[in-house]
Amino acid sequence: MTDSNISFINAAEKTNINSKKNTGDVYVLAVESSCDETSAAVVRNGRDVLSNIIASQIDIHKIYGGVVPEIASRKHIECINPVIEEALRKAAVTLSDIDAICVTYGPGLVGSLLVGVSAAKAIAFAEDKPLIGVHHIGGHISANYICHKELEPPFMCLVVSGGHTNIVEVENYGKYKVIGRTRDDAAGEAFDKVARTIGLGYPGGAKIDALSKEGDEEKIAFPRGHIEGFPYDFSFSGIKSSVLNYVNGCNMKGEEYNRADIAASFQKAVVDVLVEHTISAAKEYGYTKIAMAGGVACNTSLRKEMQEACGEAGFKLYYPEAVLCTDNAAMIGAAGYYEYINGVRHGYDLNAVANLKFE
Repeated sequence: MTDSNISFINAAEKTNINSKKNTGDVYVLAVESSCDETSAAVVRNGRDVLSNIIASQIDIHKIYGGVVPEIASRKHIECINPVIEEALRKAAVTLSDIDAICVTYGPGLVGSLLVGVSAAKAIAFAEDKPLIGVHHIGGHISANYICHKELEPPFMCLVVSGGHTNIVEVENYGKYKVIGRTRDDAAGEAFDKVARTIGLGYPGGAKIDALSKEGDEEKIAFPRGHIEGFPYDFSFSGIKSSVLNYVNGCNMKGEEYNRADIAASFQKAVVDVLVEHTISAAKEYGYTKIAMAGGVACNTSLRKEMQEACGEAGFKLYYPEAVLCTDNAAMIGAAGYYEYINGVRHGYDLNAVANLKFE
């Protein structure tokens, strides 16, 4: 607001929601700062978003070709209070209306996480409100509850982002079982690295998605990673290296290469594996509802291929709207609400955990 280098986005649902508190309503103030987005939201009853304010740092980090942790932390410090104030203002509530303070405490960049955790602890202490730490992946999964109010567990969820690629059994609210995970790079990380290799810049996911529409996805036979004995785990380091070797080979031979064909063929290889593993897991474990979450869930090819595969299998597919696929506080508020009603509480010794496990 006072810093012209920071863009504030109100990403609340477009529906006109009356924020007046009724008996039995639970309002949570949620904070998310795990990477390079400073966000705060007010969420009612786990599914109604009254405000979802996001301060984006993308324009800052694209200069460096990726997120610089120290810069991200400093920008969070600048933004955190104005973002929280704006979230409360947009929701037309005060801290006295809030029932609990929810915050991402991991995984993520430790300096970034500490800013959000410190702010949430300070508010919880000052206002004598319950404090609830939320797992970032649980937040991504819970974004589906906001966009699909009819969705209830159990279901299978593909979480696919810049830092995570997991197949998760959502057994109940806040109860998860990971049955597949990446052994090396996350899918979103591979997108960013391949985008940098072919000169598209950062962030790479949306740029590869757009460029791939101009290319031939069958032109280059990039490998599909599989882990012997672990049918639902992922590996994307091989395809990333294959793209780099292809480009280097062309350069050494003095041959031109088509960036659109590379983007399309790379994306096809990644999407094939994501869809195949998820559908196979759902069939084996007996699920007919599949959800997707995380930044890569915005990918148009992934959505199309997963929708077609679910249609063939007779499954129902869910995924959030684009703004709720990326990091935001509304998803943390949705997850935090269900933790709150399940009796989860954290003390003021809550700390940021960069490599917080998800089991």
